[in-house]
Amino acid sequence: MDATNMFETPATYRAMRAEYGLLAAVSGYLLWRNRKKVRWPVAVGLFLYNDTLGYVPGAIAYRLSKDKDIPKGYYVAYNVMHSAVVASVVGAAWARFVRTEWAMLGIPFHIGVDRAMFGNMLKPFSVPFEPEAHPVWDVVREQLQQPWQGMSVAEAQAAAVRNGGHGISQTAERGAA
Repeated sequence: MDATNMFETPATYRAMRAEYGLLAAVSGYLLWRNRKKVRWPVAVGLFLYNDTLGYVPGAIAYRLSKDKDIPKGYYVAYNVMHSAVVASVVGAAWARFVRTEWAMLGIPFHIGVDRAMFGNMLKPFSVPFEPEAHPVWDVVREQLQQPWQGMSVAEAQAAAVRNGGHGISQTAERGAA
């Protein structure tokens, strides 16, 4: 949300997904509108390269792992292959060394679809490779849906202790000891 509060609430997450939905819609529309000019095998390749290199190996490793604890390299591969920076570099390299063409829209279309339709953002090491609820999120989600109480960090920590270590209760009052 900002440089200090590096998390998303359900509402801000939905807003971010909506923005990526617009990216997917515009890219998809332009591909469709120019469908007779699109080299479709190239578009499909540019759509799939990041999952082929960044997602599929980690997904296979995750499914084959008994404890679902896979090497962090799979996370790095996913994040690198799904970053806007790498997508831009791939697009620029394609334009420079192959040609500028409508098929290149497969790149932003993939990023937009992944993030808008599936909710897949970059993967932190602290969560499973495939979507599973993190136990901390279950505790924090309810708190983030409440308006900010205007508490200092110390007051919030004290309220969490009073609430049995489960965060700030809805009835926590500012400055209560």
